[in-house]
Amino acid sequence: MPLLYPRATSPFDPPTTLGHLLSGPLQFLVRHLYAITLFLRGPAYSPPTYRQSVRVVCISDTHCLTDSVPNGDLLVHAGDLTNAGTADEIQTQIDWLKSLPHLHKLAIAGNHDSFLDTQARRTQDAARSLDWGTIHYLERSATTLEFSGKNRVLNVYGAPQIPKCGGADFAFQYERHEDNWSGTVPPETDILITHTPPAHHLDLPAGLGCRFLLKEIWRVRPTLHVFGHVHAGYGHESVFWDEGQKAYERVCAVERGPVVALLDPWVWLDVLRVVWYGGKGFLWNRVWGGSSSGGVLVNAALAYQNTGRLGNPVQVVDV
Repeated sequence: MPLLYPRATSPFDPPTTLGHLLSGPLQFLVRHLYAITLFLRGPAYSPPTYRQSVRVVCISDTHCLTDSVPNGDLLVHAGDLTNAGTADEIQTQIDWLKSLPHLHKLAIAGNHDSFLDTQARRTQDAARSLDWGTIHYLERSATTLEFSGKNRVLNVYGAPQIPKCGGADFAFQYERHEDNWSGTVPPETDILITHTPPAHHLDLPAGLGCRFLLKEIWRVRPTLHVFGHVHAGYGHESVFWDEGQKAYERVCAVERGPVVALLDPWVWLDVLRVVWYGGKGFLWNRVWGGSSSGGVLVNAALAYQNTGRLGNPVQVVDV
């Protein structure tokens, strides 16, 4: 099979269309069907009109580079501020973030930010410290932010850990089969910040996101979940927390060979569920004028794929 189509040189590279189709035809089909249903259904979340919204500016994966960032009430950086993760690199990025005008600023580490993980920190940086200023650095921790001018309070939780994808100099890694998430996110969380994506959402078909994180966001259902790590997964996506979404995730998680999966009637039933619930959602949202109480996922990586440059626009979400 590898001789029939070109493969990506890295699991972080997006697959070719032909490669994706041949390696997982059902997953290829369901990803496109799901994307169409999400487009037709429209937003899963809109800020209530009876209160002022908070503008959240989402960035991630800047890798020692800087960019023009629009103003807002809250700035979120979802990790990979740097490349080598030295104290000097991180402090330079912190100083850039400190110079931005947002009322509140939050940051977590990514796997490249080695200094922030004592297990991955370089020996030459052992005695160094960082000056975060007024930036809230979250490491498996929560904070409550007040926006007094808008009479709003938001609960935020941030955590940097990712499924293992590199050597000992990468920070906050765990083995892919280990559950580092269940029961960790406070149930009252409005905004969740992680470095890794949840599995199957703004991820790549190779499945770099974490299935345990996916299970945890189903439990908590934050209004906004910001992450990065997989540059090619950049974008935003509505989550409706319904049976159609569950069916989509089950099909994406099928690990049997493409031929075996194609012959499984239960997998095809889930494909039909994706279409059925997508159609119902379209009628409810677009035809009958119903409202949804879902959320928004944002892969905020500014780095454009693996080019070493910033090319993805900054994303802004009102909550």
